[in-house]
Amino acid sequence: MKIEQIYTKCLAQGSYYIESNGEAVVIDPLRDVNEYINLAEKSNSKIKYVIETHFHADFISGHLTLSNLTGADIIFGPNADPQYNAIIANDNQVFNFGNASLTTIHTPGHTLESTSFLLKDEKGKEHAVFTGDTLFLGDVGIPDVAQRYKGVSKEELAATLYDSVNNRIKPLPDDILVYPAHGAGSACGKNMMKETVDTLKNQKNINYSINGTFSKEEFVKKLTENLPEPPSYFPHNVKLNQQGYEDLNKIIAKSKIPLSVSEFEELSKDNDIKVIDVRHQDDFAKGHIPNSIFIGLDGGFAPWVGAVLSDINQALLLVVDEARVEETITRLSRVGFDNVKGYLKGGFSSWKKNNKKFEVIKTVSAIEIEDKYNNSSVNIFDVRKLSEYQSEHIINSTNIPLNDIYNFVSDFNVEGENYIHCAGGYRSMIANSILKSNGVHNLIDIRGGFSSIKKTNIFFLKGLIFFFITVILDIKFN
Repeated sequence: MKIEQIYTKCLAQGSYYIESNGEAVVIDPLRDVNEYINLAEKSNSKIKYVIETHFHADFISGHLTLSNLTGADIIFGPNADPQYNAIIANDNQVFNFGNASLTTIHTPGHTLESTSFLLKDEKGKEHAVFTGDTLFLGDVGIPDVAQRYKGVSKEELAATLYDSVNNRIKPLPDDILVYPAHGAGSACGKNMMKETVDTLKNQKNINYSINGTFSKEEFVKKLTENLPEPPSYFPHNVKLNQQGYEDLNKIIAKSKIPLSVSEFEELSKDNDIKVIDVRHQDDFAKGHIPNSIFIGLDGGFAPWVGAVLSDINQALLLVVDEARVEETITRLSRVGFDNVKGYLKGGFSSWKKNNKKFEVIKTVSAIEIEDKYNNSSVNIFDVRKLSEYQSEHIINSTNIPLNDIYNFVSDFNVEGENYIHCAGGYRSMIANSILKSNGVHNLIDIRGGFSSIKKTNIFFLKGLIFFFITVILDIKFN
């Protein structure tokens, strides 16, 4: 028996290829399915089943494509209602492949149809459990508020999830492996571990959901408090996974259209079309097409596409190095953004060669901002998440998380220069591009973000002062 974890860092997502004696199963595949097919062909195995742990909200699964190409049956757990042919398994139903088997364990809570799958090896030994978005390493899946249309509250889902992990997963043997659908960085949980596989025994010790730390009521409160609204594209992805979608090869064929500078320029004048620049943030800062939005391929591309663009039907034009065109289209399609109208042939350099207008974003080093901070009043905007800001930040800086930036554009229209930073420079450049496209131009990006700022006296001295003030106040009032 062989288990292959195919982990996609951009989505913090794990899919699985399991093989036994010439037959294979794929769990939670990505939309681009070639890797699973290649694995099967390499060992001359047949993919018998494609299993979905639930209707995913953060990416488009490859179950339909993989089934069409291989003849494999699609399997969902109880309560699933796909609008295509699939096996809706009963709780505890067994699916044999080769000399191994998978048993359904209905574990609702993240969604109503969420199901885990227990793997038994050739000797019938319980070897691993594939938990989907039910149990993560160090965490659990948040109640999928993208499914509120079904009339179930987040509190009800959280209570159900508590029962699922404690009554269905916790009783399993300590030595089995836990393979979740996501790891650290995914929007489907709050505080997941960076590791992507662990023993159930260790999770029983450290995971608050199953180690007895909280009562059911306390668990519900912890899981649902400060629960953010899901990105607006999540319900659309659920719908596509439930109802069906167009094959990725067709999407690539109609999207991979090279456009001359004049063709690109003419299309970009359409207010319904957005220009997305996927180069490195440093290249974008040095020169970019006016009103284009930066979302770099080498950062958390797919989640930020969804967060920034929101509408999966948004028409897009791409500024991308020619060698990465198909990769960009594929990664957009992973989160349901299939409406690419083409890309700029020759990339940004062709735009410059044709003497077309372009814009730059001024950047400064952390050392330069240190001098300004000590000698004058400056406007510093921190676009990291609130939790990051609360952990540590520059005193007198303003936190406007990138997720919320469209709601606070006017806050940046203040006198003087606006300095913007995130943790390392990726998110701040997205913020800069959004603000510039909305008419805010007095922007300066702090290169290297907070990781560079921490190395300066801005953070050390002000942080030290803040520490002593806190200590004094604590002594005074306690």
